[in-house]
Amino acid sequence: MYFLDLPTIVDEALNATCLDFVETVDRAALLLRQEHGKKGNLDVTDRLVKLEPHGEALIIGDLHGDLESLVTILQKSRFIEKMEKKLNATIIFLGDYGDRGEKSAETYYAVLKLKIEFPEQVVLLRGNHEGPVDLLAYPHDLPYQFQDRFKKNWDIAYKKTQNLWSHLYNAVYIENRYLILHGGLSKKIHKLADIAEAQEKHDEALLEDLLWSDPDENVPTLAPSPRGAGKLFGKTITKKVLGELNAKILIRGHESSNSGFKINHDGKVLTLFSRKGAPYFNETGAYLQLPLEMEIQNAEQLIPWIQKF
Repeated sequence: MYFLDLPTIVDEALNATCLDFVETVDRAALLLRQEHGKKGNLDVTDRLVKLEPHGEALIIGDLHGDLESLVTILQKSRFIEKMEKKLNATIIFLGDYGDRGEKSAETYYAVLKLKIEFPEQVVLLRGNHEGPVDLLAYPHDLPYQFQDRFKKNWDIAYKKTQNLWSHLYNAVYIENRYLILHGGLSKKIHKLADIAEAQEKHDEALLEDLLWSDPDENVPTLAPSPRGAGKLFGKTITKKVLGELNAKILIRGHESSNSGFKINHDGKVLTLFSRKGAPYFNETGAYLQLPLEMEIQNAEQLIPWIQKF
């Protein structure tokens, strides 16, 4: 089997033409459209991926065009080599691949190359920066970044990337262990099918919460979010939703943290942020390298597996 190593991925990402980029996005989108049912260690239903509690998962938070941090994570974790050797080694990206950082197109390219090379071992979640057109994050830098990167045909690359977003997943579920998504929880979640079926023009209110909402220690249940989309959700909502879904911990991205991670709601919520630099200026990024067999009750127990850089 032809194996694409990290230096090759980075070199291709930095030197990809608009045509190269569009072809890569199209290949990844086709893979995502065809994913249904059992695919290796993954079990796909609509926009939900169920993952067996076996092997190891590398969970990467927001990247926002920070190619350097992605390379650092892949180098330190040696996870490409692990995926080549073990089918139950899985990378889960929490979304927000572009915007903000200078290397948005390059980061998209590298992430999609990993998906193409390891289709049954890479899961691409949807972030609020990959939202529906009426829920786009502001400012939305991506079209300007693509225009600068690809010049004349930038709009083709941008439209293809926008089309990709609707095929990304809402969440990963590992029974009796973790619910993994980008943003937050909603009182509208009663069963896994609610998350799987939350899509544009179907239940945008729930999709908005999944992509935009944040945990808050001072909110009993729900409150308006200062972001202007999604909500602030309290520990009552966290306890209710995790209990109904038979999950112990919510793992999410969406919020920057100076230490690269934070824990909320009595250890039931872990937030990861995997990029560094402007405009967030956090000193440290973090990712989670997680043995899935472990039965964990509290996010504090995950700290030994949180890698900071």
